[in-house]
Amino acid sequence: MKLSGNTILITGGGSGIGRELARRWHDLGNTVIVAGRTRDAREETAQGYDNIHAMTLDVAQPGEVERFAKEVVERFPELNAVFNNAGIMKYEDITASRDLGDATAEVTINLLGPIRLTDALVDHLKTRDNPVIVNVTSGLAFVPQPKAATYSATKAALHSYTLSLRQQLKGSIEVIELVPPGVQTELTPGQSEREGYMPLDAYIEEVMTLFQQQPTPEEVCVEFVRPFRNAEKDGKVGEFMEMLANR
Repeated sequence: MKLSGNTILITGGGSGIGRELARRWHDLGNTVIVAGRTRDAREETAQGYDNIHAMTLDVAQPGEVERFAKEVVERFPELNAVFNNAGIMKYEDITASRDLGDATAEVTINLLGPIRLTDALVDHLKTRDNPVIVNVTSGLAFVPQPKAATYSATKAALHSYTLSLRQQLKGSIEVIELVPPGVQTELTPGQSEREGYMPLDAYIEEVMTLFQQQPTPEEVCVEFVRPFRNAEKDGKVGEFMEMLANR
């Protein structure tokens, strides 16, 4: 992925990793569109940044994704990079029957959202120079957190989908997987101050360093997440799951 001169769409750009990525890519000389459901958060991301633009998008609504895709291409015809970053994480007890509303929302936003948005924009991206799709998964795609079973499953599915997408788009669109560890954001209540999670600033700094490698890695994994990424190969999935169950 080239470092400047892109027009980049980042979903879930109103907070956390998405917000900081938007600002860092902007500062490298890129036009950035942040898209999400919460107007105030989107506009706060863009405030003071001349070339960050806020747009409304709810990836949970198929018709909304189609509407947004048409609008963003009309407003920003040079769009060549999409970061599928929007996601939600809910803790759940799966040992007894329960309301599946949260689980349904996680599947819809975390998995179907990226699939739908990619489908809506892939034909346009093929017409641009240096097109890129970045799917944001998680270290939990490789070692699930038991109390976040559905979230972990959606990220594992998105990892698998990304592999297939990369293979099918080989030679036409670069496909990158960004694999965060637990980062101090408000993905879950209180997480921004939780010990054992990677500070957001340190995470973004290392991620941007990895994006500057040429060629860009197919998987952007900071050192903090590598033990999870390699857990199956190293025979440590069970050990790490026990650790996460007690966190």
